[in-house]
Amino acid sequence: MSAAAEILVPGKTGEGEALVLTAPISFWGGVDPKTGRIADVRHPQHGEVISGRVLFLPGTIGSSSASAVLMELVHNGRAPAALVLHEPDAILLLGLIVAREMGWETPMAVRLGRDVFETFRGTSVKIGEDGDLAVAA
Repeated sequence: MSAAAEILVPGKTGEGEALVLTAPISFWGGVDPKTGRIADVRHPQHGEVISGRVLFLPGTIGSSSASAVLMELVHNGRAPAALVLHEPDAILLLGLIVAREMGWETPMAVRLGRDVFETFRGTSVKIGEDGDLAVAA
């Protein structure tokens, strides 16, 4: 299985287990920047680790601090291997842009139709330089 995605923020290519979130998430208070765990006890995937995984986001719950949390995840080595968004979130993605400007290696962020997310659940996903996603061998 593969899918063509649009690059939102360039970054390193990545590979990791797909984590397809079933509900939108707030990074501010919803993700622990020190551990990379989903900290929001109301989120259906509370306790899951996003670090090193290809994170499929059906949506985000806004906070102007989301970019700071994502930047902390990058700085702490706890960022996802890649972010796959249904809709771009400029505030969240600003965290990747600032981290890259700081000289830190950042994961790539891409846009992909939400209808394709489920096809990657339970697989290891590789994201290429062109932003395309493929099930890793």
